[in-house]
Amino acid sequence: MIAVLAPILVGLVYVLLNSLIREPHRQRFNALMVAGAGAAYLSGGALGPWELAFCAVLTYVAFRGLDSWTFIGIGWLLHTGWDVVHHLKGQPILPFAHDSSFGCAFCDPVIAIWCFTGGRSVVASLRTARA
Repeated sequence: MIAVLAPILVGLVYVLLNSLIREPHRQRFNALMVAGAGAAYLSGGALGPWELAFCAVLTYVAFRGLDSWTFIGIGWLLHTGWDVVHHLKGQPILPFAHDSSFGCAFCDPVIAIWCFTGGRSVVASLRTARA
C-alpha cells in the first residue's frame, strides 16, 4: 500500500512545489524535467539502443513542451511506460531501490494530469478560493 501511496504523494508535492514557480518559468522548468527524465535510464542500458531512441523521443517531446503543457504531459506518460518496462525487466531507475521504477509509474501520471490541465498554480488556485 505504501509503495503506491508514497509515489502519489511525491507527485502531489512536486505539483505543489512547482506551483510556486511563476510562469513562463514553470513551463520551461517542467520541459527540462521531462528532458532529464528521458535520460534517466541511460546509464543502466537495460534495453540497449532503445534507451538512446527513447532519450531522443523524450528530448523532442520536451522541446515541444517549451510551448505546450500537453507535450509535457505526454512526456510524463511516455516516461511512465518506460518505468513499467524497466520494472518488469528488473532494471529499476535507482539500482539500489528495487521498486523505484514501480513508484515512478505511479508518480509520473499524477504530474502528467496536472500538466494536461495547463500546469496551473495550485497555490494561486487555493488563494483565489479562499478570497
